[in-house]
Amino acid sequence: MRTPSVYIAEELMPYLRARVAENLYREGMKQSQIAEYLGITQAMVSKYLSGRYKRPPAEVAAKLDSIADEIVKVILFGGNRSEVIVLTARRLFELFQSGFLCRFYADYSGVSEDACRSMFSVQRDRGEVLEVLNLALGELTRLEGFPSLIPEVRSNFAYALSSPRGPEDVAAVPGRITTARGRMFALPPEFGASSFTAGILVEVGRIRPEIRSVLNIRYGGDIEEVLESVGFKVARVKTGGLSEEEAVKAIAAVFESGTYDTVVDEGGLGVEPLTYIFGRDPFEVVDKLRRLVRALEKAE
Repeated sequence: MRTPSVYIAEELMPYLRARVAENLYREGMKQSQIAEYLGITQAMVSKYLSGRYKRPPAEVAAKLDSIADEIVKVILFGGNRSEVIVLTARRLFELFQSGFLCRFYADYSGVSEDACRSMFSVQRDRGEVLEVLNLALGELTRLEGFPSLIPEVRSNFAYALSSPRGPEDVAAVPGRITTARGRMFALPPEFGASSFTAGILVEVGRIRPEIRSVLNIRYGGDIEEVLESVGFKVARVKTGGLSEEEAVKAIAAVFESGTYDTVVDEGGLGVEPLTYIFGRDPFEVVDKLRRLVRALEKAE
């Protein structure tokens, strides 16, 4: 049976792997390293670099080239193999969800385009959550002063569906938000891209359903000095020594006594102190961050 997974394996992956291999090789990566990231043999990498691979229709190739560029960026910015696999699977799934690949899959499998679209239908509210978070992320990238607030564990920005049941109902930034050469770098938001940050929103949503977005930044004396001056209601926890599940519940539990703008996690042994900024939606979170950045600038 020519299922979508078979179509991906036979028609899309050879070209996609080849394009990633070519781009990484141009960046100076060794064939053995490329093989490890792609989960193939060095001989196969050599074959791809020689141009011996199947090429899809031009329209499909253009989409795969874009995905290859994203994958290469993730690898060059230190992403691991697991992150590469997740990104690849999600991007290909999105091409089916949008209906773009259905025409080509229909020609390959004999299944109608309508049948293909029904297999990959997506809820409208999920699209809206992704759109809002992506727009707010764009505002975040233009906010001067934010890169200096990204912690060592990196930042993540998340937005949940109403009444999220699990991390799969929370959109976040794959691989988190990081900096390179003084500039912020972030992939487009996706559902299921976070476990810890998403877990916090799931737990908070059970207590305060109106709180659906969060961003984590670093913590320090400078931030401590301006938190209350900007009028934020602040709660504090200390998650050092706790498991991830326990830490998530500890951060969310503060909302049982009220609604807070920020939660300071003082960390502990092996746990970096962090500041979590909460809001009803991503734009509210960015607005709060903007107030914090301005206060920090004035305090300098």
